[in-house]
Amino acid sequence: MCWSARADLVAGAAVAAVGAAAAVRAGATRRLPLAALPLAALPLLLGAHQLVEAGVWAGWAWARTVWAVVALPLLPLYVPAAVWCATRRRGAAWCTLLGAAVAVPLALALARHPVAAHAHGHTLGYAVGVPAPGLLLAGYLAAVLGALLGSGDRCLRLLGWVTGLGALACALLWRLAFVSTWCALAALASVLLYRWAAVNPSSSASTSPTEPPGSGTG
Repeated sequence: MCWSARADLVAGAAVAAVGAAAAVRAGATRRLPLAALPLAALPLLLGAHQLVEAGVWAGWAWARTVWAVVALPLLPLYVPAAVWCATRRRGAAWCTLLGAAVAVPLALALARHPVAAHAHGHTLGYAVGVPAPGLLLAGYLAAVLGALLGSGDRCLRLLGWVTGLGALACALLWRLAFVSTWCALAALASVLLYRWAAVNPSSSASTSPTEPPGSGTG
């Protein structure tokens, strides 16, 4: 969980296992359509992300790059897009567009600058040379949290609140390692998607795309 290589390995393996179980359970029970599987499998991606960070602790350059690619341009696009696929909410579609707008400059920054990682006590801080970091961070969080909070689903809204409050806590407690610590917290919180995949009926992904965020039954 970014506090040591061993913690990343243990937490990453556990979260990835939950993600794999959620995807398998969702597919096996047919409670969710195939379009919802990317969201059910989100813990698998985030668990693998934590496993990669164990390589960052070991000093592997490729691990720094892979970690940054997932954390920066991929997640702000993947999460709202997965929520939209699962819910067909118009708000999630707008958040996906916002996530794409944030992902482009982040991807360009990664293409132009090497990724540096520095240990701050028991946490890792990353430096990429991102332009307008405050603005991009605001757009990043708005895309991810907005999609979850506006999903109309009680479990997804809970995930949005947990990760949103976690972002605030990480900013206050680990300012120099915000991205790393928040990604770790989000990975742990994403295990809530196992319950979502298990109890959500298949009709939950058939919400009208014109329905405004928050109008569904949670």
